Amino acid sequence: MDRLLRLFSYSLIPLLVLLHLFYSPYTKVEESFNIQAIHDILVHGIPTKNQSAYLAANFDHVSFPGSVPRTFVGALMLAGLSRPWLSLFTSLDHIQLLVRSILGLTNAFALLAFGASVQKAFGKPARFWFIILQASQFHVIYYASRTLPNVFAFALSTLALRSYLVANSTPPSSDLASKHYRLCLYLLTIAGIIFRSELTILLGTITLYLLTQQRISITKAVIPAGIIGTAIGLFSTVSVDSFFWQTFPLWPEWTAFYYNTIQGHSADWGTSPWYFYFVNALPRLLLNPLTYLVCIPFATINPATQRQSLDLLAPLLGFVGLYSLLPHKEWRFVLYVIPGLTAVAAAGASWIWVRRAKSLMYRLLSVALMASVLASFTASTALLAISSLNYPGGMALTRLHQTAGDEQRIIRVHFDNLACQTGVTRFLQKQNRPQRTEGTFQAPEDLTQKRWEYDKTEDPSLLLDPAFWWKFDYVLAESPEKAIGGWQVVDVVNGFAGVRVLRPGEESGSTSPEELEILKLGGQRKSGRVAEVWKALEVLFREKITRGWWIEIMMRPKIRILANSQRCSEQV
Repeated sequence: MDRLLRLFSYSLIPLLVLLHLFYSPYTKVEESFNIQAIHDILVHGIPTKNQSAYLAANFDHVSFPGSVPRTFVGALMLAGLSRPWLSLFTSLDHIQLLVRSILGLTNAFALLAFGASVQKAFGKPARFWFIILQASQFHVIYYASRTLPNVFAFALSTLALRSYLVANSTPPSSDLASKHYRLCLYLLTIAGIIFRSELTILLGTITLYLLTQQRISITKAVIPAGIIGTAIGLFSTVSVDSFFWQTFPLWPEWTAFYYNTIQGHSADWGTSPWYFYFVNALPRLLLNPLTYLVCIPFATINPATQRQSLDLLAPLLGFVGLYSLLPHKEWRFVLYVIPGLTAVAAAGASWIWVRRAKSLMYRLLSVALMASVLASFTASTALLAISSLNYPGGMALTRLHQTAGDEQRIIRVHFDNLACQTGVTRFLQKQNRPQRTEGTFQAPEDLTQKRWEYDKTEDPSLLLDPAFWWKFDYVLAESPEKAIGGWQVVDVVNGFAGVRVLRPGEESGSTSPEELEILKLGGQRKSGRVAEVWKALEVLFREKITRGWWIEIMMRPKIRILANSQRCSEQV
């Protein structure tokens, strides 16, 4: 039994990360830079001569650089880890899954390593509760495989918290404690310099807390960690990014910090009240309300877990409090504190669970904990199903390749902004020519029988020129009227549009005019896996169980696949 529980605890988080990835395989615009950079490194390789011309001809970031440069360090590392496995795959869309799987498993194993430190600090039952609570949270599991800068930084910050917790569980005068404190500061410094500058605030709160507790020395820990961590981080990012951006010296994270924070451009993306992280983001990330309403308070008042819990809570909540001073807020900016808060909650849950036979109160709380975990897993599953509907661009490109699968000619496709933001990546595009550079991915011959050309022009003046549209065979567009000329809607891809409560007698589902036209022409309505499953559940339960009441997942047309009527008729 112990062996099965150990296997369960080691495999649950990695398996859930992979499940979320394969059920929701497409990407969003926030992940675009890194996923495109990984593609370009794997497919085109790293040039050794005529670098500027080669990068301009083959790398996406030259044509679409964004508002500020971003680091290639994470993309380069992930491409390197993926390279040994390329020979096992025959298509680029599968390699996108491979790349994201490696990132997801890296974060999963970082969480497992942190879980081992939870056992050292709070005991074996606490480690089990940490795994259960962490696995039932949606955001950490879902985003563990997504190529956001925060997710690259998350692995390092989680390992840093592991070292911090191990050091706190070791006699402070021992060499092991000093070693782990320094490692914690090294990792946070490196992650802050390369990936996300906000981690320097977490570094500051942890350092200040340890100094006030007299657990580290400025000369023996803080200064060495600062110098060595800064040197490693700057050497890594400046050398790599100066090459890929062809600008020397370049430190992307400093550029982003200066642009967003010092110049105040982050507020252009919206502002939130100071209490957003405490009232909205953290409860959403933790998901299970008993973690912060019951478990964390129990851990802080229980003498056996109080010191270790406060050692985690003080710097983590201090980081969130200081970061709340910035006007622009997103939940992913404070993602790094979730493993630590979950560890404290696990300590409280463990205290309750092991005493369930001692009193009625602990018995009732234990039952409530189990019920809340089941409810959290249910909610996470529902959120996964809904979130998978938010990538109409990726779904539309996949359908387009199926629609034009029998055509043997040059096919030119234009993507509009929404398609690019909701799933279209270079990994999903058909590779036209085999790449012969040693060590890069080589497209199989069956993908080279036709030549695909893709365009994602955003220039408003070009988009108003009829001659610009004439050259395309297909367009993936949110609004068909933006495509000038004669175009026919050949497919419609729906996306998530909210939920609504249906009363008895109200019908669910609707068909758009474009879908009706496609059905008249003999096409099939593609509702998707989630919609089909939900419709089946409605048939089973709505009348007999819920008495006619139902929650409908609303879907609306998001991307239209347009075919150029004139060019198609000329081909015939």
